[in-house]
Amino acid sequence: MTEFFHDCTTNERKREIEELLNNFAQQIGAWRFCLYFLSSTRNDYVMMYSLTVFENLINKMWLGVPSQDKMEIRSCLPKLLLAHHKTLPYFIRNKLCKVIVDIGRQDWPMFYHDFFTNILQLIQSPVTTPLGLIMLKTTSEELACPREDLSVARKEELRKLLLDQVQTVLGLLTGILETVWDKHSVTAATPPPSPTSGESGDLLSNLLQSPSSAKLLNQPIPILDAESEYICSLALECLAHLFSWIPLSASITPSLLTTIFHFARFGCDIRAKKMASVNGSSQNCVLGQERGRLGVLAMSCINELMSKNCVPMEFEEYLLRMFQQTFYLLQKITKDNNAHTVKSRLEELDERSEVLQELRLLLMCSQEQERSYIEKFTDFLRLFVSVHLRRIESYSQFPVVEFLTLLFKYTFHQMLNIQTSHPRVKQQEREEREFRQKKLYQRPHPVTSFNVFDHTTTCKYEDALVLLLTEVLNRIQFRYNQAQLEELDDETLDDDQQTEWQRYLRQSLEVVAKVMELLPTHAFSTLFPVLQDNLDVYLGLQQFIVTSGSAECFFLPTLANRLVKVTLYGSQIKLYNIETAVPSVLKPDLIDVHAQSLAALQAYSHWLAQYCSEAHRQNTQQFVTLISTTMDAVTPLISTKVQDKLLLSACHLLVSLATTVRPVFLISIPAVQKVFNRITDASAQRLVDKAQVLVCRALSNILLLPWPNLPENEQQWPVRSINHTSLISALSRDYRNLKPNAVASQRKMPLDDTKVIIHQTLSVLEDIVENISGESTKSRQICYHSLQESVQVSLALFPAFIHQSDVTDEMLSFFLTLFRGLRVQMGVPFTEQIIQTFLNMFTREQLAESILHEGSTGCRVVEKFLKILQVVVQEPGQVFKPFLPSIIALCMEQVYPIIAERPSPDVKAELFELLFRTLHHNWRFFFKSTVLASVQRGIAEEQMENEPQFSAIMQAFGQSFLQPDIHLFKQNLFYLETLNTKQKLYHKKIFRTTMLFQFVNVLLQVLVHKSHDLLQEEIGIAIYNMASVDFDGFFAAFLPEFLTSCDGVDANQKNVLGRNFKMDRDLPSFTQNVHRLVNDLRYYRLCNDSLPPGTVKL
Repeated sequence: MTEFFHDCTTNERKREIEELLNNFAQQIGAWRFCLYFLSSTRNDYVMMYSLTVFENLINKMWLGVPSQDKMEIRSCLPKLLLAHHKTLPYFIRNKLCKVIVDIGRQDWPMFYHDFFTNILQLIQSPVTTPLGLIMLKTTSEELACPREDLSVARKEELRKLLLDQVQTVLGLLTGILETVWDKHSVTAATPPPSPTSGESGDLLSNLLQSPSSAKLLNQPIPILDAESEYICSLALECLAHLFSWIPLSASITPSLLTTIFHFARFGCDIRAKKMASVNGSSQNCVLGQERGRLGVLAMSCINELMSKNCVPMEFEEYLLRMFQQTFYLLQKITKDNNAHTVKSRLEELDERSEVLQELRLLLMCSQEQERSYIEKFTDFLRLFVSVHLRRIESYSQFPVVEFLTLLFKYTFHQMLNIQTSHPRVKQQEREEREFRQKKLYQRPHPVTSFNVFDHTTTCKYEDALVLLLTEVLNRIQFRYNQAQLEELDDETLDDDQQTEWQRYLRQSLEVVAKVMELLPTHAFSTLFPVLQDNLDVYLGLQQFIVTSGSAECFFLPTLANRLVKVTLYGSQIKLYNIETAVPSVLKPDLIDVHAQSLAALQAYSHWLAQYCSEAHRQNTQQFVTLISTTMDAVTPLISTKVQDKLLLSACHLLVSLATTVRPVFLISIPAVQKVFNRITDASAQRLVDKAQVLVCRALSNILLLPWPNLPENEQQWPVRSINHTSLISALSRDYRNLKPNAVASQRKMPLDDTKVIIHQTLSVLEDIVENISGESTKSRQICYHSLQESVQVSLALFPAFIHQSDVTDEMLSFFLTLFRGLRVQMGVPFTEQIIQTFLNMFTREQLAESILHEGSTGCRVVEKFLKILQVVVQEPGQVFKPFLPSIIALCMEQVYPIIAERPSPDVKAELFELLFRTLHHNWRFFFKSTVLASVQRGIAEEQMENEPQFSAIMQAFGQSFLQPDIHLFKQNLFYLETLNTKQKLYHKKIFRTTMLFQFVNVLLQVLVHKSHDLLQEEIGIAIYNMASVDFDGFFAAFLPEFLTSCDGVDANQKNVLGRNFKMDRDLPSFTQNVHRLVNDLRYYRLCNDSLPPGTVKL
């Protein structure tokens, strides 16, 4: 063993040693040598290997071990543990405990009747209490939720046996904790009352509804010795795991809850922390850490109880008691203790001595304990607010106002005081920031229950909501919270492409938005002054800028006009172009403010649309001026010389004006005309792709979307159609000049230049079509009329680029968008031409080339093609029905053979969706339903057509369930279930007689092999739905046949499995029987594999 783990040992030698050790472990009687090794050596490697041999013997080979050997093992291992538990390394001791518990898991109570009694005796003996608690926790972990190497009946038996012991165990644990507390409380001195003790005592009395309870909790916590702390931590760990699975019942006594809350005080007691941090040695610091850990463990116990949503009526009094006692802890945490933060403690240490570096490191560990405690307490508050608040707030004893007061203090005065405490390496700073980020983003505000507020509740919480709104606003303003905001990172992007600053700002504003939904008037009156103050500063920047122009604009006393003024102000004096002494400091902020002002104005587009409707009736000039001024602010920013962030904000605002507001006069505004001219000018420099697409979308929508509040005869469609045709013609000028023959033979321009033209043009045209697809028929007609020539050019170019997968991908994306949005406008003949062209081009050779040799781009091409076919097969009516045989043949004869055996999921999802759509929307292509068959369903069976194609599709679905891709499995199972729900698939004669039990067999085998365990529930429901078509056949024929075909189990075990599968016909019972069958089948196979060769089975 030492050689195996030595640094100089080669991998080849390690493999030799590993083979020798494995062979030794498989020998009958190897355990006797291991028992000798355990009692005779102190080499950690040898002891761990020996225990692993025992573990393997018990969990995999126990059934074949002779009874005499079992008795000897059950006797020797506990004696070994009892004799050496104080000298063994903790990991060896814990492993030995687990091995003994594994024996109990197999043999208790029939063959190991004193297993649990021994544990209780260990706990009750002061010398072995820690060992007993370790055994108890291990027993709870291994027996309450055992792995699948036990039968369901044994699992149920173990849980029942443990539940019978719960009351005794909880009584013992309560006694241990109370004894330790009382023993050390005797010597604890009572401090003199502080000046504020009366006030805090009154509040505490209100919370607890009991002055005596408040007085008890105000007593100082005891100073525990190391052994007592260790015992208490083990007891609390046991309780936390027990609470995770035992039901809420009278076994959890008020005495136990009170004791747990006593220990929860260790996490927030300032006096003990101060003593450990500044008045003692490093040993005291270690003790302080242990005390903090006791608080964390106690809160873990409490949270396990809180996480149970199903609370019996008789337990609600306990919940109320728990909440009341927790409020004491909340009060302790929220006391003004800034003088005792970790930061100040470190500063004090620096003042006293420079040699206390190790003490500083210990304090860092202490800080980690504080973090853990805060996390646990925050979890408690989150559970309380989200799960139990509605249950408890109706109690007259529940002090809602006091709770909200403390919760508010906790949220803002404690959590946000956690700052970096000392210069550290970057790694420590990052950990600090991550912790701060987690705490700030997961604050347990009462807003988590906003969604269920009604008017009465809103009035009840109005003061709290207004206070919350004010404080959140203060926390995102530098004038109130500069120190913390400056620490937030605004450069590094997370997985959501947000910086720490952006995430904090967004989630804070989400809280503001939730309050605004409930109290719009209060919220506006709070927000507007904040905006006004900051705008005054921003608009005053001009006096510090040297510029040649002046800034005069129209101003109206409304919020929208105020925003318009701000955007125009930034555009006119060109703050985004200013030069500063330190460019990285001020310029990005000015650009961000300008971009945010445009985004804020865009958010008011729906209000502007309403204003547009009113302006149309009143014929007011104010609205015209407002829109014109907005365009004056936007137009200068649509330039290649403007930063992308600002450019894109301007483009999005232009799109909103054109799409949402739609003023009639928009196209006649000079600024808009300027944008038209710039975009259609062939000599103008092109904007970045995203901006170009947005601007073209806006210009197209100005011409295509109907004007609000105007009748059809006043929409000026003829003129707008001409203008739109001119716009599209200019945008596609270079694209339409591409000739298929020139592309296919010798090109006049390089291929890369051709690809750029195709990409730039199709990205714009595709976006225009996509955004008009849901609009009126007239708009779509004009759009297709403008695009018609470009569409025909695309179809002509397609064959020339069939081997260029990147170009083919973009062309198919364009055609897919056309099929989804303008299918009717294209007309049947041209649509048929497109489909036929694609079917001709995608031969089996071309499909194989795309899928097998062109990587992800080639696969995307095939997926786009299949998506187009999905649109085709979903079309109602008979127009495209003639294509169904060709589409099915393409899927099953060309695409499916290529991808069937490939492990990659590429193309498969799209292919099976196409097959599903083909079945779902063309059911009569396979089943000719007649009126007679519908009326006399029990007499006449539906006529079956195209049976070979249907069978091939079903076989493909069945094969997909044998593949490892869980996403494809879930998708296809959903498709089958949908077809059964909508079309009664499982009831069809062909499915019922030739396929039904094949599918059931495959799904059961999937469960047995645990290849898709995440879908156990879905698979169980599908098996039920299939079996319910013919329960008699399932129980009488399929189940016996399935068990007969199962290998690895003997005839007697098969009979037991069959008998245990009850003939229940309701969904919950049936699926429970299915999972029991699967579990026990796996268990029997495991047992049989563990038997030694030559074992005779009776």
